[in-house]
Amino acid sequence: MIVVACPGQGSQTPGFLAPWLELEGVAEQLAAYSDAAEVDLIAHGTESDADTIRDTRVAQPLIVAASLIASQQLTLRAGRRSDGIAGHSVGELAALARADVISDSEAMRLVGIRGRAMADAAAQTPTGMSAVIGGDPDEVLSLLAEVDLTPANFNVAGQVVAAGALSDLAQLAECAPRGVRVMPLQVAGAFHTAHMAPAVETLRSAVADVELDDPSITLWSNRDGAAVTDGQDALNRIVTQISSPCAGISACSPSPRRESPASSSLHRPAPSSDWPSAGCAAFRMWQ
Repeated sequence: MIVVACPGQGSQTPGFLAPWLELEGVAEQLAAYSDAAEVDLIAHGTESDADTIRDTRVAQPLIVAASLIASQQLTLRAGRRSDGIAGHSVGELAALARADVISDSEAMRLVGIRGRAMADAAAQTPTGMSAVIGGDPDEVLSLLAEVDLTPANFNVAGQVVAAGALSDLAQLAECAPRGVRVMPLQVAGAFHTAHMAPAVETLRSAVADVELDDPSITLWSNRDGAAVTDGQDALNRIVTQISSPCAGISACSPSPRRESPASSSLHRPAPSSDWPSAGCAAFRMWQ
């Protein structure tokens, strides 16, 4: 069983699309994606510095484009499609496209709109996000409430992402208890919180006339880890997750039972020096 995980904002790095451009057809794909998203993905994915690609308007289309290309290349290398897919935050748009709920061009159009709307919302108040690693979960959540921060993402056991005003995030870093690390993320706003409410209606209007289908493979939702079987439900979740907490990919539960943690491994089909390292993760699972 092959399951693909499409990452969210903050996973981008300067030049990370350059290796993909060495593969046949990728330049043409990125040019088409750039037109749909209204962002020059080739320039930003190869030349722009870290501060430039941190801009939400740029980062989100870059990340979705990378996941679309990586997942397509995975299919070519593996000789078959993945059995299931999940996306984290903006990565859900790539997941919907690869599950055939929406087209690639529609995913890129929507991520362009999403990125611009969320950047506009973030500009209203200086906000950000930090990963909080370690500590007792209940104590961490209590601490976030004390400093007026929102638990925006529940990534994996022992890691929650706090979001809110930059001053409150700084206070969190100063008062973190022993054994707890607070790591600022390369994002430009408090995503998945009430700070993003203005962007919700913008995206809701953008998806109103989208042509869609039900998922053709298992599609897990970032909201609660549930498998979504209805295309309209999947698209609606994309809209509401902008201002709502994400459960994280760790909440998604593939149906095959694994004998041990060792039965899941990062899978690169036909590994070679020309397989770029960034884009998406694929896990092969054995029963």
